[in-house]
Amino acid sequence: MSEKVEFKKLREFGDIINDTIRFFKENFKPLLRVFIYFCGAFILAGMAASIMQQIGMQKTIRDMDVANTYGKLKGIFSVSYFLVFIIAMLNYTAMTVSVTSFIALYIEKGNTAPTVDEVWGYFKYYFLRVLGSSVLLSMLMIFSFALCLLPGIYMFPAISLMIPVMIFENGSLGYAFSHAFKLLKEQWWITAATLFILWIITYATTSFASLPAIILTMVSTLANGSKGLSNGVIIFSTILQYLCQVFMIIPIIGIALCYFNLSERQNSGGLMERIQKMGQHADPFANKEEY
Repeated sequence: MSEKVEFKKLREFGDIINDTIRFFKENFKPLLRVFIYFCGAFILAGMAASIMQQIGMQKTIRDMDVANTYGKLKGIFSVSYFLVFIIAMLNYTAMTVSVTSFIALYIEKGNTAPTVDEVWGYFKYYFLRVLGSSVLLSMLMIFSFALCLLPGIYMFPAISLMIPVMIFENGSLGYAFSHAFKLLKEQWWITAATLFILWIITYATTSFASLPAIILTMVSTLANGSKGLSNGVIIFSTILQYLCQVFMIIPIIGIALCYFNLSERQNSGGLMERIQKMGQHADPFANKEEY
């Protein structure tokens, strides 16, 4: 049996990527239960809102006169459009809080997967705090990317670390903001590269799983021409895309590993814990290695 993933340890670039995938595979079932329990309602609501929005937009584009630009914009930016955006924000917050809380409890329980009830205790405490913080951080990211992209690129690693800091250290947004930049000192490039690769892996995995929907959409577009996609294709594609959000667990795990890697480089908390535990066994030969 392989050794379980230890979060509180130093890692190199490749180790973070490998351990992210390993933790995802080893804990897939308990992670999936937590994901369904805390994100399932948001995913179903998002599916329904997205289907309505896309069907409505398709009908608006098909029926509106070319000259009626205002009517087109009104049809596209409907109530369902903004509903999709709001539900997406709630869903991503639920994913981030539930998976990060799962990891916090996994560490607390000695590398053992927690139950849904245990995660619920963390989730109900942090959800609204993280939601409010996520709205502010999203606005900051949009503003940063609007400033010629470079400020947004610079801010992205720090903003990614802020939610883990809030949950793992029970810190405020102000503390998380300053501490994230402190953790990234002299480690910005390697952290940014790690996050970039994690998102590439997530995108590639999601795209591969969504391949049937992509092919069906292309075929339907070529077959129907100006009529656009059929409602059946829109529904199938939307459902598959939302189901593939389960792969969003991967970058959340990777960000947590990045946080602990950076924290260990500054504080060596995990190393100190392991040193202290070395003298806590009643039997001095309990962990003796055999050759």
